[in-house]
Amino acid sequence: MPSSTHNLQGDGAHGAAASGPSLVHGLLDAAAREAPEAPAVSDGADHWTYRRLARLSHAFAQWLLAQGVRPGDRVAVRLPTSARLAVLLFGTSRAGAVFVPLNPETRGFQLRPLLADAEPALLVAEAEAAAASGLGGLTPAPVHSIEDVWADVERRADLPDGERLPGAAVAPTALAVLLYTSGSTSTPKAVACPHAQVVFAASAIQQVLGYRPDDVVLSRFPMSWDVGLYKVLLSTLGRSHLVLVGDGTSDLVLMRRIRETAATVVPVVPSLAAMLVKLAAREAEPVPGVRMFTSTGAALPQATIDGLRRAFPGARVVRQYGQTECKRLTVMPVDRDDERPGSVGLALPGTSVLIVDGEGRPVPAGETGEIVAAGPHVMPGYWRDPERSAVTFRPDGAGGLRLHTGDFGRLDEDGFLYFEGRRDDLFKRRGTRMSVVEIEAAAADIPGVRACVVLAPTDRRDLAIVVASELDPHTVLRELARRLEPAKVPAHCRTLAELPLTPHGKSDRKALAAMIDGETR
Repeated sequence: MPSSTHNLQGDGAHGAAASGPSLVHGLLDAAAREAPEAPAVSDGADHWTYRRLARLSHAFAQWLLAQGVRPGDRVAVRLPTSARLAVLLFGTSRAGAVFVPLNPETRGFQLRPLLADAEPALLVAEAEAAAASGLGGLTPAPVHSIEDVWADVERRADLPDGERLPGAAVAPTALAVLLYTSGSTSTPKAVACPHAQVVFAASAIQQVLGYRPDDVVLSRFPMSWDVGLYKVLLSTLGRSHLVLVGDGTSDLVLMRRIRETAATVVPVVPSLAAMLVKLAAREAEPVPGVRMFTSTGAALPQATIDGLRRAFPGARVVRQYGQTECKRLTVMPVDRDDERPGSVGLALPGTSVLIVDGEGRPVPAGETGEIVAAGPHVMPGYWRDPERSAVTFRPDGAGGLRLHTGDFGRLDEDGFLYFEGRRDDLFKRRGTRMSVVEIEAAAADIPGVRACVVLAPTDRRDLAIVVASELDPHTVLRELARRLEPAKVPAHCRTLAELPLTPHGKSDRKALAAMIDGETR
């Protein structure tokens, strides 16, 4: 059976992670014991050591218990990214409750079904945002202002230990987080994330990426997205300093913050990476310090990877592939980041990746099929959605679950994965099988193209491409014709100064599809 498999215990000293903390807040407790005075997390207002972060998390857990929150209750949080969110994450875990981070950009009709689905015991939000959005009218749960909550948390954090109540008993199988994904349907879909799976996934990723105590990790991703949330956990595992710059920080400001904070690890999505390359080109000298960029959200074009390496000498650009349903499937080993262009790496330690056909049977190496993940990082399913769970999370025959991703790809003989797209991204045109991924890769190779999205043909329009570039559409199509066989050259091209983005920083395919559909009717 061709598969990408990594043995957790086969990594020497790294295998010890398997017997480490099994609870989310246990990761923080271990860091606070080993590096109490090391910087843990900071933003523009707050800067805490691991000792202080742990103490504040105890205080928030006490506040939750005082509000009547019990183990298993959901605690919804709708706040911009800040250091306080790390406190709320670990404190909710310590209270045995379930952390439900909601994107602060989500409002009104979008927010109501999420709150109805999660049924939180309470909601924490900014006072002004809560009033402006009418959050109180969207849920029967009490809505608390973070400003009021924080005053109580700081008071409790300064109490002597003997005056604080013990935390709740928490089992590794208990839910730690509910993460709502940005799927294609309008109905809520929350991935249920137990402590054991979350801790395993974070620990396995850490074994590959190797965050260090001298690292400064700079992130602007919201914690409502697993990328932002796991940056807290990975930084804690590495005893690193996590610097949060806020969801709305401009690219120009982010570039300045990379210099100011002496950042060594920077997670990026393709749009952000392309902008950093563009901004770095304006610098008089290359930008030193960054040792690793970790990519997520979509495939990083080779031209962007090359641009990052030129602009940030010595930086590794680590390709990854994952889904919230197991957090991460594959990572390219950091010291091999320049090998096998197009690959998204090997399976995480202790897990495996399979390629199967439509009947669930393994296919030979080199053949395309559905990507399936197996291992202790696979979540148990979707919150209160057994039907959808049964389709995506299927028994592996050994008492565990396999995640059927709905993505397609292939494995080479050495187990490296090559991502080829979602089911909707694979199609036939003029008798030729193709993927939007390969067409986007060809477009990204054109000088002057900063970003691009290819839209598969539908019954209303032919194959189309939208690019962020100053080039005219005819030039883009001519250059694509030089790189692709005729059937793969789009029929329609639209150029924009910048592509619209989702709140998570991904290219907004829905908005682009609506725009192209309107133009080609």
